[in-house]
Amino acid sequence: MRLVGVCTLCEHPEAACHRTVAPAAARGPAADYARPMATTWEYATIPLIIHNTKAVLDQWGADGWELVQVVTGPDGNGLVAYLKRPTGEK
Repeated sequence: MRLVGVCTLCEHPEAACHRTVAPAAARGPAADYARPMATTWEYATIPLIIHNTKAVLDQWGADGWELVQVVTGPDGNGLVAYLKRPTGEK
């Protein structure tokens, strides 16, 4: 029996435009466990001082943190930054 590759994006048989893999039934149940796991993240919230915002964010960025969102602080004054970075665990 010849296995027919299936495009992982459009599911067209033997699509040359995308990476092809064997159909799920042909790969067997263990194939689902072979997929890479999603990245795990750690998060931080930091108050931002208005006159020093760029320097604070640059320092966190240099430490591997990515800015996700900036919102108004809980007291209605000031800003709070939400950051994330990969934990290195999979």
